[in-house]
Amino acid sequence: MKSFSIVTLLLVTALSCSSYPSEKHNTEPTSGIKHGIVYYQENKYGGWPANNGIWIWDNEILVGFVEADYKPADGLHTYNQSSAHHKYARSTDGGETWTIEDAYEKGQTAWGNDHSIAVDKAETPVALKTPVEDFTDPGFIITFVRHNNNNGPTHFYYSMNKGGVWSGPYSFPDLGTAGIANRTDYIVESDQELSVFLTTAKTNKKEGRVAFAKTTDGGINWEFVSWITDEQGGFDIMPSSLRLSDTELITIIRTRTAERQDLLTAYRSSDNGKSWARLKNPVNDTGNGGSPPALVKLQDGRLALAYIYRSVYGSRVNVRFSSDNGESWSDEVVLRSGDGANRDAGYPRMVQRPDGKLVLIYYWNNANDEDSTPYRYIASTIFDPGKWK
Repeated sequence: MKSFSIVTLLLVTALSCSSYPSEKHNTEPTSGIKHGIVYYQENKYGGWPANNGIWIWDNEILVGFVEADYKPADGLHTYNQSSAHHKYARSTDGGETWTIEDAYEKGQTAWGNDHSIAVDKAETPVALKTPVEDFTDPGFIITFVRHNNNNGPTHFYYSMNKGGVWSGPYSFPDLGTAGIANRTDYIVESDQELSVFLTTAKTNKKEGRVAFAKTTDGGINWEFVSWITDEQGGFDIMPSSLRLSDTELITIIRTRTAERQDLLTAYRSSDNGKSWARLKNPVNDTGNGGSPPALVKLQDGRLALAYIYRSVYGSRVNVRFSSDNGESWSDEVVLRSGDGANRDAGYPRMVQRPDGKLVLIYYWNNANDEDSTPYRYIASTIFDPGKWK
């Protein structure tokens, strides 16, 4: 990539929103939207922040992603999978600058999907024997790693010091399903109770169907609680979930129908996950390949939902807001578009800083720009949700 391309990206702070026929959009020019680079290296590929998790402590942010060698390919992902490894990016200034950490060096030592550890270095996941002391500890985080996108299996790691050191790998049970291929989506309930939203295989062992499970003994045993989605010809995968009250939960799910329509669906539970009711779709079209959701409850009580519309002709970064706990959603606000990203982009994660601004992390590219060498990098967009009340 030419050096001026990165400099130009880092200096971009505003975009004008465009109108598309399939959805209603915010069409007012937007300002104060700052795009940055979280991770980029020449001849490397950065991808999929949605898989490994994001966490925030005041202005310290940690987010996972995949690093691999760039490799031209006829398919969607131009990377050498055998070179792929999990990485983490950490910021101590609210996402303005970042340092990169190696997951293996921090203790994530088992082979996993896009974590291609050599056989002589890979550890085998084992059952957790000693319970996590306190899920509510401020330094506690947990991440789930799948072996493939269909029937897994899945293992997990946890850290008590904000990802400085990871304990594991620990095996995760299939819980009577056809297999679990999980990303990271969980809610800490108490010192020994944690709820987890699972992507499971369908009966044909293909992805996927979403379920709800929990542990009440610090991670030693896990209990299957309920199915959230029915089995269908496409898939339901990669939920992003929140607790709304003492009894209410909401989850947004990446969905593809049997007719290959990609969208986001939503479900709410009023009995702590024992049963689920489908809500209005937050997004009816997420483009060619679809997008996982990134859901955050804002300081002002609203919900913010970020996602990517993927297109070979130019992908875009979007957000919607809900003032009624997901019963309805605002028109789509376009945060980024028109800078050459093809459909190998997206997989967002999002957190809110103490100052109220949202930090959105995703992978991006400018491959449709003839002046740029094809590459993939981890990007950030920082913006103020208060502009759209």
